[in-house]
Amino acid sequence: MWESVGSLAAGPWIYAVVAVSVLLDVFLPVLPSGVLVITAGTAAAAGTGAAGQVAHEVPDILALILSAATASVLGDLVAYRLAWRGGERLDRAIARSRRLTSAQERLGDALARGGGALVVLARFAPAGRSVVSFCAGAAHRRARDFLPWSALAGLSWAAYSVALGYYGAQWLGATWLATGVSVAALFGAGAAAGFLMRPRRGAGNGATGHPEPAAAAHPHPYGE
Repeated sequence: MWESVGSLAAGPWIYAVVAVSVLLDVFLPVLPSGVLVITAGTAAAAGTGAAGQVAHEVPDILALILSAATASVLGDLVAYRLAWRGGERLDRAIARSRRLTSAQERLGDALARGGGALVVLARFAPAGRSVVSFCAGAAHRRARDFLPWSALAGLSWAAYSVALGYYGAQWLGATWLATGVSVAALFGAGAAAGFLMRPRRGAGNGATGHPEPAAAAHPHPYGE
């Protein structure tokens, strides 16, 4: 069974498939790019001899990490630039969403303080990468404030995902069980990141936990 999966992950084209999937999931968060990266990492472990012998070529873990991380940054940059040029229509769309408005304000504050950990956390949270990239562009944050954190986020996510697949196969064998456990660990990290990114109760107006209006809470949240 595993040899059939390994054959699908063989050859240099797997890096292109991983890169395209990761690049596009900033626009289509439903794409299973994380599952694909984990599966490729599991296939890489299958060729080491520790998790089983495979007669054909298997992916290289460093090349997988680099392709996934590079595609992640490129996708963030494309979303960032599109949002930058989105103009008033995108601004109105964000203003209609309390969640997006709150995310935009928090991102602006975090980047202004040089604390881009929010960008890294968002890379693991479901759809968090999309929200952060579009909000950074819509707020006209400087690229030098956003892109270094995007690169760190992409590299962290890619290394974590490949490591899950690789070491899961090392410990559990190159089987569907190893892949399933690794995917569950990736989703667990996403759930934890989403929890950490939630607005704290008591922040904002009264006891509702709703954020204050931008003009009142942060007169110039994105000022240089």
